[in-house]
Amino acid sequence: MLAFRLALRNLLGAGLRTWLNVIVLSFSFIIIIWTKGLLEGWDRQARNDMISWEVGGGQYWHEEYDPYDPFTLTDSHGPVPSGLSAGLADGRLAPVLITQGSVYPRGMMHSVLIKGIPPQQQVVQLPSSNLEAGDGDVPAIIGEAMAESTGLKEGDYVTVRWRDRNGTFDATEVKITTVFKTTVPTVDVGQIWLPLEKLQEMMLMPGEATLIIRAPETGPPPEADPWIFRDQDFLLADIETIIKAKGSVGLIIWAILLLMAMLAVFDTQVLSIFRRQKEIGTYVALGMTKSQVVGLFTLEGAMNSVLAAIVGAIYGIPLLLMQAIKGIKIPLSSSDFGIAMAERLYPVYSLWLIAGTVAIVLLVTTAVSYWPSRRIAKMNPTEALRGRVQ
Repeated sequence: MLAFRLALRNLLGAGLRTWLNVIVLSFSFIIIIWTKGLLEGWDRQARNDMISWEVGGGQYWHEEYDPYDPFTLTDSHGPVPSGLSAGLADGRLAPVLITQGSVYPRGMMHSVLIKGIPPQQQVVQLPSSNLEAGDGDVPAIIGEAMAESTGLKEGDYVTVRWRDRNGTFDATEVKITTVFKTTVPTVDVGQIWLPLEKLQEMMLMPGEATLIIRAPETGPPPEADPWIFRDQDFLLADIETIIKAKGSVGLIIWAILLLMAMLAVFDTQVLSIFRRQKEIGTYVALGMTKSQVVGLFTLEGAMNSVLAAIVGAIYGIPLLLMQAIKGIKIPLSSSDFGIAMAERLYPVYSLWLIAGTVAIVLLVTTAVSYWPSRRIAKMNPTEALRGRVQ
C-alpha cells in the first residue's frame, strides 16, 4: 500500500511529464483497438457480402460443375432434382444456369459468363427483379466492373453470342436494364445476367440448371443425388484464406504500434531514473531496499498504463462507438484499391479485443518499466544522494 501511495504521488507530482506520457499511451490504446476493429469489420463485411450476393445458405452443384475449370460448363447442367421441388416452389431455392459466351460492345469482343437466374428470386441480393420481361426486349443486368470494362451503361443494347447444347452458335441482342454495385467480384467481373427461362430457351435446356442456391437459415439441406451440396464453409474457403493472409499484415501493424508505445514508456522511465537519482538515494537512506525501489519505479510505469486506459476510455469509447454505428466512409472505390471494399466500413470491437489489448499493453508496459529500473540495483546510494551520474 505504501508503494502504491508513493507511486501515485510521484506520478501526479511529475505533472506535465506524466500527463504527456499518459496521453501518448492512451492514444496508442485507441489506435491499436481501432486498427484491429477496422480489419475485423472489413473481414466480417466481406463474409456477409459473399453470403448475401452469391453463397446464400449453401449451394447444390451439378456433379460435373467445377467453377475453376470453364471446360466443365459444357456438361455441368441438368434437370433440377425432384427432391428440391418444394424448395423451388416456396422460394427457398434459386436455380442458376451458367454458360460461356461473348458480348460485342462497340464492335469489340469480350468473353463473359452468361448466367440465368429467376427474376422473382429473393435468395441472394442480386437485383434480379429488373430482369422481368418488358416491351419485347431481352433484359440483362451487369455489375459496375463489367460496365466499366465494356463501356456499357443502362439502356444500352449489346449483342450476346453463345453456343447451345448442340454446339450451334447463336446470337441475340439484349438490353442493359440495370448496372448494379457490389463488392463481390464473382457476381460482377466478366458476367452478364439474364432471366433463367430465357437463357434455358437460348441454350435448348428447358428446366435445367448448373447450380442451385439455398436461402440462409433454412434448416438441414435435403438430399439431391447426384447433385453435390456445398455448405458455406466450403464456399467461403477462398475468402477465409485471404482473411488469414490479411490477418498477418494486421498483426505486424499491431506489433509496430505496440512497439512505438513501449518506446515512449521506456524513454520516459530511463529519463525518470536519470533525473531522480537523489530521490533514489533518499529512499535507500530511509531504509528501503534496492528491490523495493525497483518495484516502486516498475509500479509507476504500470500505473501509467492504468491511467492511460482510463483516459483512453473517456474519449475513446464515444469515438469508437460512433464509428461502429455510422461506419467509416472509404474515399476511393474498390477498383482503386484492386480489392473488394465497400464504400463504408463498420469496425467491430469485441470485448476480447478491448480487454486483450488493455491486458497486453499493461503487461508489456510493466515489463518495459522494469527493464531500466534494474539499473537502480547497481547504484551506489552515497553517490546517488550527491546526484552524480551512475
